[in-house]
Amino acid sequence: MNKHVLVTVVCSALGLISASGFALAETVGRYECNVVGAVGQEPIGDKDGHRLASVQYVCFGVDGLLKGAVYTGASISEWDGSKGTYLSAGGIHRVAGGLAVTQLTEGTGSVVMKDGKPAGNESSGKGLFKFASGTLAALSGKAVRFETKPTGVGRFSIEFTADGEPGTVGTSKQ
Repeated sequence: MNKHVLVTVVCSALGLISASGFALAETVGRYECNVVGAVGQEPIGDKDGHRLASVQYVCFGVDGLLKGAVYTGASISEWDGSKGTYLSAGGIHRVAGGLAVTQLTEGTGSVVMKDGKPAGNESSGKGLFKFASGTLAALSGKAVRFETKPTGVGRFSIEFTADGEPGTVGTSKQ
């Protein structure tokens, strides 16, 4: 098969996928965040390194549908050494003329090491816009994926993307 035929086949396949409404991982919003106060660490007591962590944070929207939004949130997670499971998390997104509430439905995390020292956590999972009104009303009931990455001491980014299931935010246009 020559190069021109191969390029034509690949481009045609990508065009068909796009036209079929196949959902892409489109950014719903990306935030830059700061931890507010101290991270709570509660030893569970059954073994070393097994603990509950709680954190509050505030974020500013820098990309996507939530650009310019302010997001305040909190999370509670269980950690066994350097691996975590999120038990409860979510928050309120506020923009001029609208607001939305997200709830984490599942998530895991891990400690990020830099120069042999903990430099923060990264995490990923799924969430849901449980409520939305005003300019954010279209997000109500929509499922998303999230991913966090540390960006500095007490700082991280969080990105919400469409989860790719039918009826979710950010599906490709038909």
